Amino acid sequence: MLKPIPAFVGGFVPIAMLALLPSTAASSEARALQRSAIQVVDSFERSEALFGVKAVAITELWNMANECANADWDGNGANPVKKATVFNAVAFVRALPERMILPEFSPEPDGSISLDWIISRTRVFSISVSPRDRLAYAWLDGSDRGHGVATYDRNMIPQRILDGIDEVVAHGIDTLGSARIHCR
Repeated sequence: MLKPIPAFVGGFVPIAMLALLPSTAASSEARALQRSAIQVVDSFERSEALFGVKAVAITELWNMANECANADWDGNGANPVKKATVFNAVAFVRALPERMILPEFSPEPDGSISLDWIISRTRVFSISVSPRDRLAYAWLDGSDRGHGVATYDRNMIPQRILDGIDEVVAHGIDTLGSARIHCR
């Protein structure tokens, strides 16, 4: 299955497309070519000028994952954050609509990554991203709260999750359109 990526510039599209293919390379040359293509994609995505704040968020995700790549990264027996988990979180960030504010990221002791929209103590939407094709989510919106699990195909975020994020974030927007962030 192909992973979504932002538009590319110039003649890099054909080689960069190799980075999207599942790792089925048989020869060492094919694996080296795929690694090079992944590096091209990564370097393009790191450019905030080309890809905006999502590039910064993706870099933050990878930096966090590198810090938590070994077992017991928290000193309390936490599982490592696997690359497959990071790929799913990156795909989620890429798939977010441009109008939506980006979440905060944090590692979870089970090796998942938490994506959190924290508007105030009573306005929170949280998603747990794992290596699997399921997203666990929970929200608190004033006195309204809930949780669920949705299937995620790495291309399109389930509408019920987008609606939930919009609801929580919308209650934290003042009349001037800026987010009100409260101390936790």
